[in-house]
Amino acid sequence: MTGKRRLQELDKLRVWHPFTQMKEWNSRTPLIIEKGEGNYLIDINGKRYLDGVSSLWVTVHGHRKKEIDRAIKNQLDKIAHSTLLGLGNVPSILLAEKLVSIAPRGLKKVFYSDSGSTAVEIALKISFQYWEQTQKDNKKIKFIAFTGAYHGDTFGSMSVGEIDIFVKKYRPLLFDTYRAPYPYCYRCTLKKSYPRCKLACLEILEILLREHNREIAACVIEPLLQGAAGMISSPPGFLKEVRRLTKKYNVHLIADEVATGFGRTGRMFACDVEGISPDILCLGKGLTGGYMPLAATLTTDKIYRAFLGDQSELKTFFHGHTYTGNPLGCAAALANLDVFKKERTIERLNGKIKLFKRLLMDLHGLKHVGEVRHIGLVAGVELVKDRVTKDPYPSGARTGNAVCMDARDRGLIIRPLGDTLVIMPPLSIKEAELKRIVKIVRESIIKVTGE
Repeated sequence: MTGKRRLQELDKLRVWHPFTQMKEWNSRTPLIIEKGEGNYLIDINGKRYLDGVSSLWVTVHGHRKKEIDRAIKNQLDKIAHSTLLGLGNVPSILLAEKLVSIAPRGLKKVFYSDSGSTAVEIALKISFQYWEQTQKDNKKIKFIAFTGAYHGDTFGSMSVGEIDIFVKKYRPLLFDTYRAPYPYCYRCTLKKSYPRCKLACLEILEILLREHNREIAACVIEPLLQGAAGMISSPPGFLKEVRRLTKKYNVHLIADEVATGFGRTGRMFACDVEGISPDILCLGKGLTGGYMPLAATLTTDKIYRAFLGDQSELKTFFHGHTYTGNPLGCAAALANLDVFKKERTIERLNGKIKLFKRLLMDLHGLKHVGEVRHIGLVAGVELVKDRVTKDPYPSGARTGNAVCMDARDRGLIIRPLGDTLVIMPPLSIKEAELKRIVKIVRESIIKVTGE
């Protein structure tokens, strides 16, 4: 058995893949990535693929970015890890200062963790404990989140999530959450149309806040873009109104920018697009440029001060992870942010975003494309059986998956969310590569749907 064949067999024998039906996986030849170069992934056979989803929304400046490579190697010459429990380390301190300098106004404290899920879990616990320690006879023990939300796979983050396929089996273990409608304008549950609706979905949010604000600790939102729900983008003004209402009813706003942070929407953070500042901000994915597992939860001095006291008062935030503030991850993140500044990444995105928008117009006219949702360098292409009635394909047809498999044969890696195709390339994507991505997506849709 050759080395490559052995790798494929060992993968099937030993590796349990996330969000993967392993019976199906084991019935086919696995695609195994060995190397990366710029905006490309390279498999064990040497075939190159455009990384059309940034290796699950994390790669920012491309693979093997020399500045980030160098930063990690330099840090290895010093130390790979030391705990933040009772000690500090240099990269975590420098990164905290850097994050505070670029974050939405008012966020002054940084708590590190390992993933987006844990960043959200920490945010929920911070908000809950804040109210417990600042309000006499505290009753703020509930949260409000949005329909279609996905915030991770830990029990707290699943509790404020909603997508049944991810949480249904675990629901007996989860806590109850109030739920407000997120504006999925293409399939509006209120049977209204934007902008004539005047964001009517916000009325339900306000009713919930007005009636239950004494028991709601925080409202959790994916600002501007619900990722796992199918790249659902909220209309202008929605996020700003959510911020206004949470302030009005004295409820924390937790902004989950694990997916939207670090340039994905055309600004450093999605909150910047509408000029709002949350009480707590969750970061992950692109924080290290796609190099190391690192996340951060940022909050205000006001919230932080509620955790200060004598040891006997037990106001400490009793939460932590072994690799919290890992020096290698923090060094990668610092280098990532330095590249943003050095290469003026955000400022130079505008031309690519405009081109992307024009290219996506070629998909609008396809018979089985219901809607193309777009913000920054992110797009969701929703496939439908009937464009007029908006009827979806039967779930068993797995049309979105078939399109992605066809695109893979053409040299493009993308992933579906049901029958919504996700396109989220690295910010370093070249214009010619962007054109090729959309061209392949179009050809694969036509091939699979029989346009």
